[in-house]
This record gives sequence, structure tokens and C-alpha cells, in this order.
Amino acid sequence: MASKTLKELEEKILKLKRDLAEIGDMRPGTLSTQYRTPEQKKNPFYQISYTRRGKSRSEYVRAENLDAVKQEIASYNKFKSITEQIIDLSLQVSRGRCKERVTRSDGKK
Repeated sequence: MASKTLKELEEKILKLKRDLAEIGDMRPGTLSTQYRTPEQKKNPFYQISYTRRGKSRSEYVRAENLDAVKQEIASYNKFKSITEQIIDLSLQVSRGRCKERVTRSDGKK
């Protein structure tokens, strides 16, 4: 892998790390609407479900907190996406560096 390509990958990683720093409050989970009278879909309420450290949890979400919780879930999903991208790019960089070291130690350029 050419040094230029490695540099480009490293720059992408740095940009993603900057993006991570901009993520606000976050929480994992899936938000759903439940009904106290499900057969008639009356009296809705909101619930967030998530698994953390091997434990599943469900919590009620008050209507006045709904927008904030939605934003926190979106931030968490963005966090997961960015960290996956960083890991993928970091693996490519690591493989490229290893390949360059082998090439240099073999006396090839």
C-alpha cells in the first residue's frame, strides 16, 4: 500500500475522530409506542428497550422527554456507525503498514 493511500486513510480516521467529539448525549435503545388498551390503540405511551452489559431493560419515556430521547438514540447510532468506520479504516492502515515493513525488510521498494 502506498504511503499516500495510508496518509489518506489516516486523514479519514482523524476526521471521523473529530466527528465523534461533536456527538452529544446518547443512549442505546429502540423506542416504541405501546398502548394501555392495545386492541383499540387507545392511551398510548412510549417505551425504550435496550440491552447493556448483558441485561435487557425497558423504561417508560414521558411524552415531554420523547424528543430528547429520540435525539440521544440517534446520537448513539451515529456513534456506533463512526466507531465501526474507524475500526475498518484502522485495520486497513495496520495491514498497509505491516506490508510496508515486510517490503522494506526484504530490501524491496
